[in-house]
Amino acid sequence: MFNKRVKIKELLTWEPGNQEVTIMGWVRTFRNNQFIAVNDGSTNTNLQVLLELGKYDDDFLKRITTSAALKITGTVIPSPGKGQKLELKATSVEILGDSDPEKYPLQPKKHSLEFLREIAHLRFRTNTFGSVFRVRHALAYAIHKFFNDKGFLYLHTPIISASDAEGAGELFRVTTLPFENFPKNEDGTVNFKEDFFGRSTNLTVSGQLEGELAATAFSDIYTFGPTFRAENSNTARHLAEFWMIEPEMAFYDLEDNMNLAEEFIRYIIQHAMDHNREDLEFLAQRLEDEEKQLPQDKRSGMNLMDKLEFILKNSFERISYSEAIEILKESNHNKKKKFQFPISGWGMDLQSEHERYLVEKHFKKPVILNNYPKEIKAFYMRQNDDGKTVAAMDILVPGIGEIVGGSQREERLDKLEQRMKDMHIPEKDLWWYLDIRRYGTVPHSGFGLGFERMVQFVTGMTNIRDVIAFPRTPGNAEF
Repeated sequence: MFNKRVKIKELLTWEPGNQEVTIMGWVRTFRNNQFIAVNDGSTNTNLQVLLELGKYDDDFLKRITTSAALKITGTVIPSPGKGQKLELKATSVEILGDSDPEKYPLQPKKHSLEFLREIAHLRFRTNTFGSVFRVRHALAYAIHKFFNDKGFLYLHTPIISASDAEGAGELFRVTTLPFENFPKNEDGTVNFKEDFFGRSTNLTVSGQLEGELAATAFSDIYTFGPTFRAENSNTARHLAEFWMIEPEMAFYDLEDNMNLAEEFIRYIIQHAMDHNREDLEFLAQRLEDEEKQLPQDKRSGMNLMDKLEFILKNSFERISYSEAIEILKESNHNKKKKFQFPISGWGMDLQSEHERYLVEKHFKKPVILNNYPKEIKAFYMRQNDDGKTVAAMDILVPGIGEIVGGSQREERLDKLEQRMKDMHIPEKDLWWYLDIRRYGTVPHSGFGLGFERMVQFVTGMTNIRDVIAFPRTPGNAEF
């Protein structure tokens, strides 16, 4: 059997006792024709393999280069080296795949994250990205476990959709119509009746609306899938393709919704702390080293591990949008004109700098903002009795700003229909969405969490392009 091997992460937990094992992995370094540092991706810690001098000819040894793939059988022995309790004394070495050292772009040295984005097909092999993607995996697993243990049903919502849930209009069109000769209506518009689906379709921006349909049958559901925004934003916080977690719960009001979201965030962070501490400590040190190059006022001021512990130990501050506007308006930051977007007053849409000020400077803890002006929020949010606000909530965290957005949904048919008319959203396109208000409507709520922003927050990576395997951004669809 070819793949009867032990992974390095497991092997490093053993007590050395001359056990015979087979390991497989890639060469990180090879020195003195005797010591190979091998890594198989299960951990950042390399396994030292000891070769017997004189056993292998020079031509063979020259092929043991950085990133060459090896199959090694040997005995586990105590290591005299500092910081490692065991090593593998090789009895046989097989080269599974050569790597030309003259052409291989990843050498044993520090590479910039910008350079690594250009070779994203190889960046997994670095310690930084090994840690990032093991943490990403752990968070994804924790998300499914959290909802499964609470009795939620995992729903796969469509990736091709005919609706724009957010009303933002930043859509990727899906079509099979010929680009060189679109069929047209008499008024010159594109005749989508001749398209594959017989109507205009796009890649989904959210699974929320479909999720609401299922919640009115199963009570509690969640989606976890890719979403797409054709937003021309070249920033460290935006992607054109990203993953969203969107739970929808029947019989939940806004407070229930906030309670669940706070519990959810704590749970998945705790899971990563419990199961990926080694990777998080490596990323914390990496971030600390990176920030030493920055001026004092640009540093985060809190070690990554401390920041995560801080989230776990502190309850989230809950304030209304109106209270937040007053705090921001009266802040020295605003009075001294330090905001790029000055606080103009009630009704304005808060920017990331405002959100981060509330979290990092004013409260110094995560914040849940609620009850926003209805004019700056989506049509489906429940209207409050004051006639001015909706039962919306956003969760803000240090370094990122908004990480969760949600609301109690408008369950009253007449209110929803009027709101759609006011916002010029055709009822005929969402007849199915309105139907669930006709047949057994209930108070219900939900939220969305951008998975990459959560991975960013937990790993301390400053650019969102470094927490997804192959980032899709304006002008870039490589790999």
